[in-house]
Amino acid sequence: MKQNSPELERELELATQVRNFSLQLSPTPRGARLARLLATEQLRSWGLPLDPAAQLVAELSTNAATHGRIPGRDFRLLLYVVADTLRIEVTDTRDDRLPTPQLPDAEAESGRGLLLVDAFADRWGVTPGLPPRKTVWAEVDL
Repeated sequence: MKQNSPELERELELATQVRNFSLQLSPTPRGARLARLLATEQLRSWGLPLDPAAQLVAELSTNAATHGRIPGRDFRLLLYVVADTLRIEVTDTRDDRLPTPQLPDAEAESGRGLLLVDAFADRWGVTPGLPPRKTVWAEVDL
């Protein structure tokens, strides 16, 4: 019986391992910044590339803090890896406000977040949750 090298064994273990990371954060600019910082550290600990995942976390978290905010209700960040796909999910409590990408005015200082998500993610979408929740998700092929 042929023996695999330790490096190959480690790669096989990582390929079949499901990894996940979840946080509840306040729907504030500080909460959005903290989401990006902690997600970046988690991705680094998993040995995964930081880009474009960190940018996706930043955009989705900022949207949750800006458009999904209801005082007293947190948003949730979930990262998980299955095989060669990283999925980023941000769940907020504003199911009445669904994200729709739009071209902002040329002079606008904001409003490009979903355009960036669309550009950086291999796939993205919105999944309804138990009222009043919705989850905006993005996937990156590793």
